[in-house]
Amino acid sequence: MMDAMTPGIALPLLDAPCCVSSGDAAMAPAEAETLAKTLKALADPARLRIVSIIAAHDAGATCACDLQEPLGLSQPTVSHHTKVLVDAGILTREKRGTWAYFSLVPGALDSVAAAIAPRR
Repeated sequence: MMDAMTPGIALPLLDAPCCVSSGDAAMAPAEAETLAKTLKALADPARLRIVSIIAAHDAGATCACDLQEPLGLSQPTVSHHTKVLVDAGILTREKRGTWAYFSLVPGALDSVAAAIAPRR
């Protein structure tokens, strides 16, 4: 049995150059740093669900009290997750009386969508 490492086997040569510049398609270091921070904040099932719940809410802002039941999490745990999302620039927090209301930052997820879309 012969394989590619066996002497005497000729492999075809490709005409394509081996070192082609990726040009503008490559992500800049600062862009990668920002995107990594966003992805790290989203890399938790509870936080993904929080973003989904808030994005689906018709009022534009969702009370923290409306997150506990659908997530099955305690208030302190919901508070931790929303803080991570606020710190990452994905959500904004507005205090209304004793409650906190959360909204998506306009365009905050655009970088995530662009990163997973094919670059041309």
